[in-house]
Amino acid sequence: MTHKNPQTREWQTLSSDHHLAPFSDFKQLKEKGPRIITHAKGVYLWDSEGNQILDGMAGLWCVAIGYGRDELAEAASRQMRELPYYNLFFQTAHPPALELSKVIADIAPEGMNHVFFTGSGSEGNDTMLRMVRHYWAIKGQPNKKTIISRVNGYHGSTVAGASLGGMTFMHEQGDLPIPGIVHIPQPYWFGEGGDMSPEEFGIWAANQLEEKILELGVDNVGAFIAEPIQGAGGVIVPPDSYWPRIKEILAKYDILFVADEVICGFGRTGEWFGSDFYDLKADMMTIAKGLTSGYVPMGGLIVRDEVVAVLNEGGDFNHGFTYSGHPVAAAVALENIRILREEKIIQHAHEKTAPYLQKRLRELSDHPLVGEVRGVGLLGAIELVKDKATRARYEGRGAGMICRQFCFDNGLIMRAVGDTMIIAPPLVISEAEIDELVTKARKCLDLTLSALQG
Repeated sequence: MTHKNPQTREWQTLSSDHHLAPFSDFKQLKEKGPRIITHAKGVYLWDSEGNQILDGMAGLWCVAIGYGRDELAEAASRQMRELPYYNLFFQTAHPPALELSKVIADIAPEGMNHVFFTGSGSEGNDTMLRMVRHYWAIKGQPNKKTIISRVNGYHGSTVAGASLGGMTFMHEQGDLPIPGIVHIPQPYWFGEGGDMSPEEFGIWAANQLEEKILELGVDNVGAFIAEPIQGAGGVIVPPDSYWPRIKEILAKYDILFVADEVICGFGRTGEWFGSDFYDLKADMMTIAKGLTSGYVPMGGLIVRDEVVAVLNEGGDFNHGFTYSGHPVAAAVALENIRILREEKIIQHAHEKTAPYLQKRLRELSDHPLVGEVRGVGLLGAIELVKDKATRARYEGRGAGMICRQFCFDNGLIMRAVGDTMIIAPPLVISEAEIDELVTKARKCLDLTLSALQG
């Protein structure tokens, strides 16, 4: 492949010679070479060849306020000059982490006033696993160790995070899941609902939680973890009947509920958290991504007051990270949340751009390749099918990857999960930019259909 910019090849050579990329086939990437992204502004990226690309995935679901906000760079710079680093171990703290704890408590659901900081969502879920087991041990119920998760959920790629997630292709590498983690079916009506109505399937999927609790024995179950809307699994929006039934089951049994808000948190659903959207009463919430708009790495675990009251009686919690509550990350998160609040970005998304995006996306339902369009807030999914009536796929053809490549080649980042195309643009996307996204998506669907039928 010829390049307009000779540096492109130089960077690709560096990738081939020295870099191991996440979630990649190293041999394939070495042969093809990565696309080199050099700069970004608003909702757009530019690659080293000068191509402008609309980022329909907000990086990895995280660039909430868009690229190029000088305020975040200035917040990082100020903090680096004042206190570039110190840890939170040994009965020590620093203002940015403490102030951020208070700000997060202000926007979190009522009764969730404490935060344990981490470097990522994966670390947040590792923290959750250890905290859940520590909590039950303090209460004199050390057998309540098992954590129930969902098939095709995503909770990170550390050993505990990948175990908590229900993705088989991840479990196959590394002898996962680790003991004490089990999975129940996901509420994916389009892919797995069969002849049931969405309402019937939602109840069935929720009831799998109760069946698993009873199978394991309630005295052995510590927590249930779930994303309000599954992100990396394909933007799985549960049927309306699902979460009300889950809440009934959680209220019936003495187990903790953990909402993984890494993707849904900080405005993605049009509310501050997915737990607000669905009125979930989580005992813990994992956060990351939109916390800093992805400008610097940071994650955490928000913990309900009643859980903290028990932890306070347990002595040392022997867990933490060098970068827990990193002062620069905390300063950037504070500025990011200030911008989200003062510019009313989430309110604007809720009232204007999210409804507009959902309306425009659903216009793609008339495309012969599209079996379903679904979404909430600034999350969307487009199911690619061979037959709309039966929901049959182009088996073995890789329709999703074909569509993803056409998107790349036509100035749009849209991700493929199997044969499901998903989007999660920055929260600051405008209506005109949504029009551009949908126009480009339709063009790429046309090209994909031609390729599959050719």
